[in-house]
Amino acid sequence: MSAAAPKTPIWLDCDTGHDDAYALLLCAHDPQVELLGVSTVHGNAALDQTTYNTRAVLEAVGRRDVKVYSGAAKPITRDAVHAADIHGESGLDGVTLLPVPVEPAATDVDHLEAAYRALIATPPDTAWLVSTGTLTNIGLLFQKYPDLAGHIKGLSIMGGAVGGGFTDAPMGKVEGEGERFGNWTPYAEFNIYCDPEASHLIFSNPILRPKTTLIPLDLTHQVLGTRKVRQTLLYGSGIWDTSSRTCEKDGPTPTPLRALFTQIMSFFASTYADVFSITQGPPLHDPLAVSAAYNPRIFDDRDGERFLVDIVTDGLHSSDQALVAELGRTKVTKLPPGHPGCRIPRAVDLDAFWASIETALATADAASPLPTVQPADLERAGVYEGVG
Repeated sequence: MSAAAPKTPIWLDCDTGHDDAYALLLCAHDPQVELLGVSTVHGNAALDQTTYNTRAVLEAVGRRDVKVYSGAAKPITRDAVHAADIHGESGLDGVTLLPVPVEPAATDVDHLEAAYRALIATPPDTAWLVSTGTLTNIGLLFQKYPDLAGHIKGLSIMGGAVGGGFTDAPMGKVEGEGERFGNWTPYAEFNIYCDPEASHLIFSNPILRPKTTLIPLDLTHQVLGTRKVRQTLLYGSGIWDTSSRTCEKDGPTPTPLRALFTQIMSFFASTYADVFSITQGPPLHDPLAVSAAYNPRIFDDRDGERFLVDIVTDGLHSSDQALVAELGRTKVTKLPPGHPGCRIPRAVDLDAFWASIETALATADAASPLPTVQPADLERAGVYEGVG
């Protein structure tokens, strides 16, 4: 019998909102991942809230053992911006089934030292740093510990938006605006916009550049949490073995964890429908950055396309678009074949990706300490809305 493939060591840096919860799920329970630890950052909500959310999600999936370190509360040089329109003030609005976390955030060392110690302790060229939030912590980490760039195998970032027909993914429309490819401004994706200076530090680092994978909106908007996806989340993949091919709320009672993750996605779906007129389902951005680290084979980079990435840092955080200008825009230049640069996949194997979510959720189900929830409580919590 052949030996099992070694797990990919991952340190996750996140600003836990609705899609970050799925990134945590993959890191915590995919059999191919060894989760080294988690750091939190400002972004979808204020730092204290993203830290709480992270601890609560890890509690839900039965991973109290994973240490969570609270990171930067604001960008390197700017004021913080939060995504209340998308994730609510809490970062996980609409989620009533989330448990109260038992374990506090770790305080033995600060978040930068914790990440450095965990990553540098791995064999060279094995560990990945995955960022699903604003890039402040990541920029500060490589400023303080420049040797880490040469040690890790890769850096996977959910962020940015290319536009210009990079893919044919539906980017959505905002009332009163024309065509756009950003999700925070017409030009900029939220994670990059929040801290463009930190983003620039990362993408201009010549050692990190060929080790970096960027997962932009052009890719994540291909991965929609459709009604069928949410049905599978709620009831498990076995429902599609039945002759009816439908899911009814008078069927088997969902497990508490499946109900929780369905509720998480359903709120996300409602905000994307309301704000961006994307009604098929919400794009599940953040877990794709995790997948790109440990399962790169499911991504299509057109046989090795590589890019230079430049971040626009001119402009202000403002509600006045004239002052914002193109702040946070990710400008990419395709490199000649064989030249080292950032990997930006254009497509992903959707079946393989959703199968990995289902595998992790099934494993987490067995470890979750969540108490049984009655069907009437699930009904009141809106778990079945848009599903059954």
